[in-house]
Amino acid sequence: MPGVRVREGEPFEKALKRFMKACEKAGLMSDIKKNQHFEKPSEKKKRKLATARRKMRKIQMMEDN
Repeated sequence: MPGVRVREGEPFEKALKRFMKACEKAGLMSDIKKNQHFEKPSEKKKRKLATARRKMRKIQMMEDN
């Protein structure tokens, strides 16, 4: 569970923004969204294939440059 210490004189909004960013880096937001509704096995497979394609495309773009 990510935590954020509020600095002296720091506005609440800024601390909240840092907390949300820490949660996103930890992968909590994607887990919450993923578990909000049931995903059929075929949809899960399709989603995983799409992410793998994006990763491969990104790697190829890095190699080309």
